[in-house]
Amino acid sequence: MPTLRWAFLFVEASVFNSLKKLFGGKPGKTGGSLPASTAPANTAATQFLRREAVFDRNNRLSGHVFRLQESTPLADADDQVQRSLDETLLDTLNTSSDAWNTSLAFIPLNSASLDLAAVDRLKSSNIVLLVQLAADAEADIVCAAIDRLHERGLLIGVFRQPKNPAFAKVIQQADFAAIDIAAHEADTARDFSAAVRASAGDRPKKLLACNVETIDDLRFCQQWHFDNFHGKFASSESGVRSESSGDPHKALLLNIVRLVQGDAETAEIAEAMKQDPLLSFRILRYLNSPALGLSHRIDSLAQALLILGRQRLTRWLSVLLFSVREPHFGDWLLVENALTRGRLMEALGEQSMPGVAHDPLFLTGIFSCLGELLHRPLAETLNDMLLADDIKQALLEHSGPYAPLLAVAEASEEFDLPRMRETALAAGVAPETVNRALLAATAWASEVTEYWE
Repeated sequence: MPTLRWAFLFVEASVFNSLKKLFGGKPGKTGGSLPASTAPANTAATQFLRREAVFDRNNRLSGHVFRLQESTPLADADDQVQRSLDETLLDTLNTSSDAWNTSLAFIPLNSASLDLAAVDRLKSSNIVLLVQLAADAEADIVCAAIDRLHERGLLIGVFRQPKNPAFAKVIQQADFAAIDIAAHEADTARDFSAAVRASAGDRPKKLLACNVETIDDLRFCQQWHFDNFHGKFASSESGVRSESSGDPHKALLLNIVRLVQGDAETAEIAEAMKQDPLLSFRILRYLNSPALGLSHRIDSLAQALLILGRQRLTRWLSVLLFSVREPHFGDWLLVENALTRGRLMEALGEQSMPGVAHDPLFLTGIFSCLGELLHRPLAETLNDMLLADDIKQALLEHSGPYAPLLAVAEASEEFDLPRMRETALAAGVAPETVNRALLAATAWASEVTEYWE
């Protein structure tokens, strides 16, 4: 029986917000200044979120798992304790409801928590409540609660619990059927998939595979028609497809970054950009997008450079470094981590370092993944780039003014609660501030990569 508490968050936003924020214009809700916390001081304010990737059948990063860094396993908690834990998670996620403007958020709840007031504060669209049945759950009561939630526009997922007396009836009303792969034999997962697909009826169900630990497990679940996959397979060595450090596309981008940061003439930069037709196409397409609202059409790269300015062009090229042609799930994981680190540091800087330019924080976060991206030592890569000393100190020596926020960004990926507390304290940022920044940064990263197809 699954014992983890899940919340899935996948974000797609409008071109307008994505480009405005990417080019340095006035940001929209998702990636701009963080909203004030609405969580009770004694619950969400003292907890840290953790984020994990979820992939679809096309190996694309399709969502995220969010749960509290510190929580009591469901099997060890009575209903009252579980309700409290669920309320803490809901309150934490409710502090950034814009983080799933147009996409699904999967939120784990014990069936005893379906009547919480915090559930009623959730948006009525793009939400899936992923239900773990309580030991004493009564099918009629749970089904009545599901009917009420369906009327509000919420979707329901249910974990496989065949020994629970309420399961057989409740699963019929589910929109998603989930199973903890690591906790079951392969035959069980196969039979569960077959049973769910055979009994779809008037309400077809999507299959969700949780805790998929190996590539072989992933392939097995794909073979048996699962739709979404979460687990350690994504970060395993065998799951990351290596690209050559000599990738000409990335080498060209790095050269252009060097030219932009140096004293190169505009004509020289434009000439270098012409060597990559795809890059030239993307710049002109984005600048001429109705979302930017420019009054005159931009027809040349020289014009584009003048419109963007060197600082915003450096930011944009840095983001493009992580675009991957024909990406695998390992590539998407690296891209998402890099972009989220950059935006997370920037968002935290807005709170903890007022009056300081935040573009260097963004570059520090995103460049912290350059070594892994290019498969070469980070110091070697940075030696060829004209970066501010504060950025290089944070990346190479873990010192200087940007190092504390970089440590927070890195800790948020490692699911190490003591380190999360230690780094946040050292950076002078509260747990609720980190949580809101993490949600906003995840949303922003999803926005940007949405336009790389």
